[in-house]
Amino acid sequence: MTHVYSGAAGAKQLTFVLVHGSWADAGYWKETAAELNRLGHEAFAPEYPGHGGDPRTDVTHAEITEAVADDIARRDLRGIVLVGHSFGGSVIQTVAQRIPERIGRIVFMDGFVLLDGQSVADQLPPPVVQQFQQLAQASGGQTIPMPYELYRETFANLADGPLARYLHRQVLPEPAGPLFEKLDLKRFYGLTIPRSYLYLTSDGVLPQGEGYGWHPHMSGRLGVFRLIKAEGDHMSTVKTHPGLIARKLVEAGRD
Repeated sequence: MTHVYSGAAGAKQLTFVLVHGSWADAGYWKETAAELNRLGHEAFAPEYPGHGGDPRTDVTHAEITEAVADDIARRDLRGIVLVGHSFGGSVIQTVAQRIPERIGRIVFMDGFVLLDGQSVADQLPPPVVQQFQQLAQASGGQTIPMPYELYRETFANLADGPLARYLHRQVLPEPAGPLFEKLDLKRFYGLTIPRSYLYLTSDGVLPQGEGYGWHPHMSGRLGVFRLIKAEGDHMSTVKTHPGLIARKLVEAGRD
């Protein structure tokens, strides 16, 4: 199911397509999209296979790409600001390859920026990859549950305890396959679509240090790009400070 957020009263300025990450669904963007509406913009948050009530666990990255691209095409959206959070960064890379003519700017919000031939799992420290592989194996091989301790310390590290526990209760096991798929991104690196990176400075999902981190490690792969920074973590800031996230997305997405 696609969550649609129509623009508020007033002249339309920007059209955002918001792509969520792993261990989330399109509802991740609900509060931020409402704030974008309040600022006079349109926001669409497409859902993709294996998420948002879809019980499938054998989905592929290509199916996710197709679902997002088809949603954009079906609505005949053009000149969009395509935003990808976390795993959604890899999705907006592949969607951009598929429908570049519909995209005005790409924005990564603490999103993975993969090099050609890489997977999202390739960006994680080996102990985390090993933990995910063990969790997937214990679940039967197709999903990865998110342990509360890991979620609390890295995904929702700015939240208080009650909020972190509430958010974690909404989390469903993540289909494992797309996280480990190697992606062909040759076309992405030949595109001339403008790019931005919104860096949430307290996000603990990737460790800071050589070879890891959202910025400058991930962002630096974009070549020429616009850098926007805000205080925030991976999962809770969109709920506690959606107005801040919306304003920063506008900064990242404007011409």
